[in-house]
Amino acid sequence: MTHRDSTLLPILSLLLAACMWGTVWYPLRLLEGGGLHGLWSILVAYTTAMLPGLVLLWRHGDELRRDPKALVVMALANGWCNVAFVLAVIEGPVMRVLLLFYLSPLWSVILARLILDERLSREARLVFAMALAGALIMLWNPALGLPWPQGAGDWLAVSAGFGFALSNVMIRRMQAVSIWTRTSVSWVGVLVIALFMLGLSGQAVPAAVSGGVWLGAVGLGVFGIIIMTVTVQYGVSHLPIHRSAVILLFELVAGAVSSYLLAHELVKAQEWVGGALIVAAAYVSAHAARKQGEVD
Repeated sequence: MTHRDSTLLPILSLLLAACMWGTVWYPLRLLEGGGLHGLWSILVAYTTAMLPGLVLLWRHGDELRRDPKALVVMALANGWCNVAFVLAVIEGPVMRVLLLFYLSPLWSVILARLILDERLSREARLVFAMALAGALIMLWNPALGLPWPQGAGDWLAVSAGFGFALSNVMIRRMQAVSIWTRTSVSWVGVLVIALFMLGLSGQAVPAAVSGGVWLGAVGLGVFGIIIMTVTVQYGVSHLPIHRSAVILLFELVAGAVSSYLLAHELVKAQEWVGGALIVAAAYVSAHAARKQGEVD
Protein backbone atom coordinates (compact mmCIF):
# COMPACT_ATOMS: atom_id res chain seq x y z
CA MET A 1 0.00 0.00 0.00
CA THR A 2 1.36 3.41 -0.98
CA HIS A 3 1.66 6.29 1.48
CA ARG A 4 -1.16 8.06 -0.34
CA ASP A 5 -3.43 5.05 0.05
CA SER A 6 -2.52 4.64 3.72
CA THR A 7 -3.55 8.22 4.54
CA LEU A 8 -6.64 8.44 2.34
CA LEU A 9 -8.75 6.12 4.51
CA PRO A 10 -8.04 8.01 7.78
CA ILE A 11 -8.85 11.31 6.02
CA LEU A 12 -12.13 9.94 4.68
CA SER A 13 -12.84 8.50 8.11
CA LEU A 14 -12.46 11.91 9.77
CA LEU A 15 -14.53 13.63 7.07
CA LEU A 16 -17.32 11.11 7.66
CA ALA A 17 -17.12 11.71 11.41
CA ALA A 18 -17.17 15.49 10.93
CA CYS A 19 -20.23 15.29 8.68
CA MET A 20 -22.04 13.08 11.17
CA TRP A 21 -21.21 15.27 14.18
CA GLY A 22 -22.28 18.32 12.20
CA THR A 23 -25.69 16.80 11.43
CA VAL A 24 -26.41 14.71 14.56
CA TRP A 25 -28.50 17.58 15.89
CA TYR A 26 -31.28 16.72 13.42
CA PRO A 27 -32.16 13.18 14.61
CA LEU A 28 -31.83 14.44 18.20
CA ARG A 29 -34.40 17.16 17.52
CA LEU A 30 -36.65 14.61 15.83
CA LEU A 31 -36.48 12.41 18.94
CA GLU A 32 -37.19 15.44 21.12
CA GLY A 33 -40.16 16.29 18.89
CA GLY A 34 -41.37 12.70 19.32
CA GLY A 35 -41.55 13.24 23.07
CA LEU A 36 -38.24 11.71 24.13
CA HIS A 37 -36.25 14.14 26.28
CA GLY A 38 -32.69 14.81 25.11
CA LEU A 39 -31.20 13.17 28.20
CA TRP A 40 -33.15 9.98 27.55
CA SER A 41 -32.04 10.01 23.92
CA ILE A 42 -28.43 10.24 25.13
CA LEU A 43 -28.93 7.47 27.68
CA VAL A 44 -30.50 5.04 25.20
CA ALA A 45 -28.05 5.82 22.39
CA TYR A 46 -24.93 5.51 24.54
CA THR A 47 -26.22 2.43 26.38
CA THR A 48 -26.61 0.79 22.97
CA ALA A 49 -23.08 1.84 22.03
CA MET A 50 -21.75 0.64 25.37
CA LEU A 51 -22.78 -2.99 24.80
CA PRO A 52 -19.79 -3.76 22.54
CA GLY A 53 -17.77 -1.46 24.80
CA LEU A 54 -18.27 -3.87 27.70
CA VAL A 55 -16.58 -6.59 25.65
CA LEU A 56 -13.63 -4.26 25.00
CA LEU A 57 -13.35 -3.38 28.69
CA TRP A 58 -13.36 -7.07 29.60
CA ARG A 59 -10.53 -7.76 27.15
CA HIS A 60 -8.44 -4.77 28.25
CA GLY A 61 -9.47 -4.64 31.90
CA ASP A 62 -5.87 -4.67 33.14
CA GLU A 63 -5.36 -1.23 31.59
CA LEU A 64 -7.84 0.32 34.01
CA ARG A 65 -5.18 0.11 36.75
CA ARG A 66 -2.50 2.01 34.83
CA ASP A 67 -3.81 5.51 35.53
CA PRO A 68 -7.22 5.23 37.21
CA LYS A 69 -7.46 8.87 38.33
CA ALA A 70 -6.76 10.17 34.84
CA LEU A 71 -9.29 7.71 33.40
CA VAL A 72 -11.98 8.93 35.80
CA VAL A 73 -11.31 12.59 34.99
CA MET A 74 -11.29 11.83 31.26
CA ALA A 75 -14.53 9.84 31.51
CA LEU A 76 -16.38 12.57 33.39
CA ALA A 77 -15.01 15.33 31.16
CA ASN A 78 -15.97 13.42 28.02
CA GLY A 79 -19.32 12.56 29.56
CA TRP A 80 -20.13 16.20 30.22
CA CYS A 81 -18.82 17.18 26.77
CA ASN A 82 -21.22 14.82 25.01
CA VAL A 83 -24.23 15.47 27.22
CA ALA A 84 -23.82 19.25 27.14
CA PHE A 85 -23.23 19.26 23.38
CA VAL A 86 -26.34 17.21 22.67
CA LEU A 87 -28.51 19.37 24.93
CA ALA A 88 -27.02 22.51 23.38
CA VAL A 89 -27.85 21.57 19.78
CA ILE A 90 -31.39 20.76 20.87
CA GLU A 91 -31.65 24.02 22.82
CA GLY A 92 -29.90 26.58 20.61
CA PRO A 93 -29.02 27.52 17.00
CA VAL A 94 -26.77 24.83 15.53
CA MET A 95 -23.99 27.03 14.12
CA ARG A 96 -23.77 29.19 17.24
CA VAL A 97 -23.45 26.05 19.35
CA LEU A 98 -20.74 24.60 17.08
CA LEU A 99 -18.74 27.82 17.02
CA LEU A 100 -18.88 28.27 20.78
CA PHE A 101 -17.92 24.61 21.20
CA TYR A 102 -14.81 25.28 19.12
CA LEU A 103 -13.53 27.62 21.81
CA SER A 104 -11.88 24.39 22.97
CA PRO A 105 -8.39 25.51 21.77
CA LEU A 106 -8.63 28.35 24.29
CA TRP A 107 -9.34 25.93 27.13
CA SER A 108 -6.67 23.52 25.84
CA VAL A 109 -3.99 26.21 26.14
CA ILE A 110 -4.97 26.93 29.74
CA LEU A 111 -5.39 23.29 30.80
CA ALA A 112 -2.17 22.13 29.14
CA ARG A 113 -0.31 24.76 31.18
CA LEU A 114 -2.00 23.78 34.46
CA ILE A 115 -2.06 19.98 34.07
CA LEU A 116 0.81 19.14 31.71
CA ASP A 117 3.01 22.09 32.70
CA GLU A 118 3.40 23.06 29.05
CA ARG A 119 4.84 26.54 28.62
CA LEU A 120 2.86 29.03 26.57
CA SER A 121 4.58 29.41 23.22
CA ARG A 122 4.05 32.38 20.94
CA GLU A 123 1.52 30.33 18.97
CA ALA A 124 -0.30 29.35 22.17
CA ARG A 125 -0.64 32.99 23.21
CA LEU A 126 -1.90 33.82 19.73
CA VAL A 127 -4.47 31.02 19.95
CA PHE A 128 -5.59 32.34 23.32
CA ALA A 129 -6.02 35.88 22.01
CA MET A 130 -7.79 34.86 18.78
CA ALA A 131 -10.25 32.49 20.45
CA LEU A 132 -11.04 35.01 23.18
CA ALA A 133 -11.54 37.81 20.65
CA GLY A 134 -13.80 35.59 18.57
CA ALA A 135 -15.90 34.71 21.60
CA LEU A 136 -16.24 38.36 22.64
CA ILE A 137 -17.40 39.35 19.15
CA MET A 138 -19.91 36.51 18.97
CA LEU A 139 -21.33 37.18 22.40
CA TRP A 140 -21.38 40.98 22.23
CA ASN A 141 -24.87 42.41 22.54
CA PRO A 142 -25.07 46.13 23.45
CA ALA A 143 -28.53 45.64 24.89
CA LEU A 144 -27.27 43.02 27.36
CA GLY A 145 -24.01 44.69 28.36
CA LEU A 146 -21.00 42.43 28.92
CA PRO A 147 -20.21 39.82 26.20
CA TRP A 148 -21.38 36.79 28.13
CA PRO A 149 -23.11 33.52 27.13
CA GLN A 150 -26.78 34.23 26.52
CA GLY A 151 -29.09 31.47 27.65
CA ALA A 152 -28.74 27.77 28.42
CA GLY A 153 -27.68 26.82 24.88
CA ASP A 154 -24.63 29.11 24.98
CA TRP A 155 -23.53 27.91 28.42
CA LEU A 156 -23.93 24.27 27.41
CA ALA A 157 -21.92 24.81 24.21
CA VAL A 158 -19.06 26.61 25.99
CA SER A 159 -18.91 24.04 28.79
CA ALA A 160 -19.01 21.19 26.24
CA GLY A 161 -15.93 22.67 24.58
CA PHE A 162 -14.22 22.90 27.97
CA GLY A 163 -15.04 19.24 28.65
CA PHE A 164 -13.65 18.31 25.22
CA ALA A 165 -10.40 20.15 25.93
CA LEU A 166 -10.02 18.58 29.38
CA SER A 167 -10.71 15.12 27.97
CA ASN A 168 -8.05 15.58 25.28
CA VAL A 169 -5.47 16.84 27.77
CA MET A 170 -6.08 13.80 29.99
CA ILE A 171 -5.79 11.49 26.97
CA ARG A 172 -2.33 12.92 26.33
CA ARG A 173 -1.38 11.77 29.83
CA MET A 174 -2.49 8.20 29.13
CA GLN A 175 -0.33 7.05 26.23
CA ALA A 176 -0.05 3.57 27.78
CA VAL A 177 -3.83 3.06 27.70
CA SER A 178 -5.27 1.69 24.45
CA ILE A 179 -7.77 3.56 22.29
CA TRP A 180 -10.40 0.88 22.92
CA THR A 181 -10.18 1.24 26.69
CA ARG A 182 -10.32 5.03 26.51
CA THR A 183 -13.32 4.87 24.18
CA SER A 184 -15.24 2.45 26.40
CA VAL A 185 -14.46 4.40 29.57
CA SER A 186 -15.56 7.59 27.80
CA TRP A 187 -18.94 6.01 27.02
CA VAL A 188 -19.29 5.02 30.68
CA GLY A 189 -18.66 8.66 31.58
CA VAL A 190 -21.49 9.77 29.27
CA LEU A 191 -23.88 7.32 30.93
CA VAL A 192 -22.90 8.49 34.43
CA ILE A 193 -23.40 12.17 33.57
CA ALA A 194 -26.68 11.48 31.75
CA LEU A 195 -28.07 9.54 34.73
CA PHE A 196 -26.95 12.28 37.12
CA MET A 197 -28.60 14.97 34.99
CA LEU A 198 -31.81 12.94 34.71
CA GLY A 199 -31.97 12.79 38.49
CA LEU A 200 -31.47 16.55 38.81
CA SER A 201 -33.96 17.43 36.08
CA GLY A 202 -36.81 15.37 37.46
CA GLN A 203 -36.90 13.28 34.28
CA ALA A 204 -36.03 10.02 36.02
CA VAL A 205 -39.16 8.44 34.55
CA PRO A 206 -39.36 8.69 30.74
CA ALA A 207 -42.40 10.15 29.05
CA ALA A 208 -44.81 7.84 27.27
CA VAL A 209 -43.55 7.72 23.68
CA SER A 210 -44.10 5.34 20.81
CA GLY A 211 -41.94 2.30 20.21
CA GLY A 212 -40.69 3.85 17.01
CA VAL A 213 -39.15 6.73 18.94
CA TRP A 214 -37.33 4.36 21.29
CA LEU A 215 -36.14 2.37 18.28
CA GLY A 216 -34.90 5.61 16.73
CA ALA A 217 -32.77 6.29 19.82
CA VAL A 218 -31.33 2.77 19.60
CA GLY A 219 -30.61 3.33 15.91
CA LEU A 220 -28.82 6.57 16.76
CA GLY A 221 -26.56 4.57 19.09
CA VAL A 222 -25.78 1.87 16.52
CA PHE A 223 -25.53 3.94 13.34
CA GLY A 224 -24.54 7.23 14.96
CA ILE A 225 -22.55 7.07 18.20
CA ILE A 226 -20.60 3.89 17.44
CA ILE A 227 -19.71 4.93 13.88
CA MET A 228 -18.82 8.51 14.88
CA THR A 229 -16.62 7.35 17.74
CA VAL A 230 -14.81 4.63 15.79
CA THR A 231 -14.18 6.87 12.76
CA VAL A 232 -12.74 9.65 14.92
CA GLN A 233 -10.55 7.24 16.88
CA TYR A 234 -9.31 5.58 13.67
CA GLY A 235 -8.57 8.84 11.91
CA VAL A 236 -6.86 10.50 14.87
CA SER A 237 -4.78 7.36 15.50
CA HIS A 238 -3.46 7.28 11.91
CA LEU A 239 -2.86 10.97 11.25
CA PRO A 240 -0.79 13.66 12.98
CA ILE A 241 -2.77 15.83 15.40
CA HIS A 242 -2.28 18.95 13.29
CA ARG A 243 -3.93 17.29 10.28
CA SER A 244 -6.80 15.63 12.10
CA ALA A 245 -7.65 18.84 14.00
CA VAL A 246 -8.01 20.81 10.77
CA ILE A 247 -10.00 18.08 8.99
CA LEU A 248 -12.47 17.85 11.88
CA LEU A 249 -13.27 21.56 11.40
CA PHE A 250 -15.34 20.35 8.44
CA GLU A 251 -17.99 19.74 11.10
CA LEU A 252 -18.70 23.48 10.92
CA VAL A 253 -19.40 23.24 7.20
CA ALA A 254 -21.73 20.27 7.73
CA GLY A 255 -23.45 22.12 10.55
CA ALA A 256 -23.90 25.31 8.52
CA VAL A 257 -25.33 23.51 5.47
CA SER A 258 -27.59 21.16 7.43
CA SER A 259 -28.93 23.87 9.75
CA TYR A 260 -29.79 26.05 6.76
CA LEU A 261 -31.40 23.27 4.71
CA LEU A 262 -33.19 21.43 7.51
CA ALA A 263 -33.96 24.15 10.05
CA HIS A 264 -33.70 27.34 7.98
CA GLU A 265 -31.32 28.82 10.54
CA LEU A 266 -29.30 31.84 9.46
CA VAL A 267 -25.99 32.97 10.95
CA LYS A 268 -25.57 36.69 11.70
CA ALA A 269 -22.59 38.56 10.24
CA GLN A 270 -21.31 39.21 13.78
CA GLU A 271 -21.33 35.47 14.47
CA TRP A 272 -19.51 34.73 11.21
CA VAL A 273 -16.73 37.18 12.15
CA GLY A 274 -16.37 35.83 15.68
CA GLY A 275 -16.61 32.25 14.41
CA ALA A 276 -13.92 32.89 11.80
CA LEU A 277 -11.53 33.97 14.56
CA ILE A 278 -12.35 30.85 16.60
CA VAL A 279 -11.77 28.59 13.58
CA ALA A 280 -8.52 30.43 12.82
CA ALA A 281 -7.44 29.85 16.43
CA ALA A 282 -8.08 26.12 16.01
CA TYR A 283 -6.02 26.14 12.81
CA VAL A 284 -3.11 28.00 14.47
CA SER A 285 -3.27 25.53 17.35
CA ALA A 286 -3.02 22.60 14.92
CA HIS A 287 -0.16 24.29 13.04
CA ALA A 288 1.69 24.83 16.32
CA ALA A 289 1.40 21.14 17.13
CA ARG A 290 2.99 20.33 13.77
CA LYS A 291 5.77 22.90 14.24
CA GLN A 292 6.64 21.59 17.69
CA GLY A 293 6.69 18.02 16.39
CA GLU A 294 4.29 16.71 19.01
CA VAL A 295 3.21 13.97 16.62
CA ASP A 296 4.08 13.12 13.05
